[in-house]
Amino acid sequence: MRSRHVVWFGMLILAWPAVGQYQQATPGYHYEFPRDHFNHEGFQTEWWYYTGNVTAEDGHRFGFELTFFRQGVDRSNAKPDTWAVEDIYLAHLALSDIDGSRFYHQERTNRAGPGIAGISATEKRIWNGNWSASWEDDQQRLEATQEQLSFSLFLDPEKPPVIHGENGISQKAAGSGHASHYTSLTRLNARGTITVEGRNYAISGLAWMDHEFFTEQLAEDQAGWDWISAQLGDGTELMLYRMRKKDGAMDSFSSGTFVDTHGRASHLRGTDFSMIPGRDVWKSAETGAVYPIQWSVSVPKLGLQLEVRTQLKQQELASRSGAAPSYWEGAVEFRGRQADAAVDGVGYLEMTGYDRPVALGNAGRSGVSR
Repeated sequence: MRSRHVVWFGMLILAWPAVGQYQQATPGYHYEFPRDHFNHEGFQTEWWYYTGNVTAEDGHRFGFELTFFRQGVDRSNAKPDTWAVEDIYLAHLALSDIDGSRFYHQERTNRAGPGIAGISATEKRIWNGNWSASWEDDQQRLEATQEQLSFSLFLDPEKPPVIHGENGISQKAAGSGHASHYTSLTRLNARGTITVEGRNYAISGLAWMDHEFFTEQLAEDQAGWDWISAQLGDGTELMLYRMRKKDGAMDSFSSGTFVDTHGRASHLRGTDFSMIPGRDVWKSAETGAVYPIQWSVSVPKLGLQLEVRTQLKQQELASRSGAAPSYWEGAVEFRGRQADAAVDGVGYLEMTGYDRPVALGNAGRSGVSR
């Protein structure tokens, strides 16, 4: 008898065969774009993460997040069925109104059904209801509508895709398969419209896209991670993730990537940087989690020292459905020095596993795991 995982899907309880029917993320994967921007059905978990810092024409500042998840359930059905649940599709929508001191977020969960949610390389589209990301050549369009807010954004890449890790994988723990295939578009020029509470804002700024696919990642002694994306004013980018063990220590499998002004990526091992939480914390009244919202980052080999802060403490996506754990992800600012020059920038900070450890195996980033 095969072991099975169980997850809530609305009012249904779904059970599916464990990871044995899916591929592992192993070294030597050959990436091909634009194909690898889309679905990889052989892997159990996959996500697309869009985050950005944008400013309206009147100077009003926002952070935005639109994310899509595909969680493999069971591909053993011999007969196609429109309502069969081969995959679960989750999505998160969030807006950080920095100057208005408000945070909005929504989540949704769907099956594919007759076109309700899905990913199509042919159509160059990812969608969950009326939330979508679509491609026309290199340009992407994000669209999302919810009761209190909506996005219509165009994203144009300044740099080619970045492949994180070494030999095609981003290793998260010891052992074969405890890894992901992880790519990013680290500098996207964003423009379009954000509507909040009935008011329209014409915006422009910078966005970042992460795409990750895998079957297993975390080890039993790991509780979660802290992740930052930094888009610096000198035209470079930095991604770091700090894997946390259940005893609070930083795991040696933490790593990152530095991207220079020409788009060339350099891998950073856990020994190449430090991420140290500061004294400024925020406690969630909803989940009880206490998040450090001030960080000091050091990458000595780059001569880079950064202080990470946020203007909006409440940016927790508290799960309302129970289908995903809660996590903090929000817009942040960077100030510091690189070599002898002052540097600043914007980006995003994600912190997971502060209300409870992230689940193992099929658990993924933000609850389906980075």
